Amino acid sequence: MFKPILGLKASADPQQLASRLRYKPEVFEFYTSQDDFSKEGLKRLAEAILQVQDQATRRIVLHQPMKYQGEFLEMITPQEILPETYYFLEKSTNDLLELAFDHDCQVLIHGSYELKNPQVLAYYKTLEQARQTSFERLDYFSQLGGQRILFENGISPIFFFGDPDYDQEILKRGYRLAFDTSHALIKAQGNNQILLDSLERLKVNIHYYHLVDSMGMTHDSLTLGEGITDWPQVLQRLNPKASAIYEIVVKDVNDPKEQLASHEFLSKLV
Repeated sequence: MFKPILGLKASADPQQLASRLRYKPEVFEFYTSQDDFSKEGLKRLAEAILQVQDQATRRIVLHQPMKYQGEFLEMITPQEILPETYYFLEKSTNDLLELAFDHDCQVLIHGSYELKNPQVLAYYKTLEQARQTSFERLDYFSQLGGQRILFENGISPIFFFGDPDYDQEILKRGYRLAFDTSHALIKAQGNNQILLDSLERLKVNIHYYHLVDSMGMTHDSLTLGEGITDWPQVLQRLNPKASAIYEIVVKDVNDPKEQLASHEFLSKLV
């Protein structure tokens, strides 16, 4: 059975880092923004990685930025209509992988988010064509990153977890997966059984979890125990070999109390 581990997240900001490292997390995730991909930003991120490894843990995940100049980094971003976003998706992935290979980390990228920009999906003739493009891009990054890259589920129809046939297609491709429990629950419109079944189906390929509660309607990023997730059943379906963090949005970026409360909640269920 999966044993709850203290997984925290922060940016490379020194004050944020210090507020997490005092608790000696067993897993640490860096969330990044486009500002981290300047020469100075990458140097600062590399130094922060070394600090975490020295003071807390070597189990580190580098999360690709969610956006570039306001545009979500969708895997199906067409180069023809959003060339700068397309280029940044490539650059940021390559930069993070270089850090990961140099410092023994993992890189997390999204197969899709929410498809906020209607232009992106409209570029493709059919949903199936868009999905195929996504798989081709993920295949490329999977080969590039090898054992250093993870793909996270979103709530768009392009890359998500929960549909039996689509889960099987993802399994066939052999991707190393990062499973966000709230994204799966939201995609399932609050249906815990769909979430639980997907966790079980994809279990062998899941190497990392974002544990976060939700009411199953929209991105609410709740502390564990404040939503409708069936955590006792979820715990039974987590891969015991995987790592995890508590992907909770904190009210104060320099105080991870919501993440700590989530760990306390989950630990009491074991």
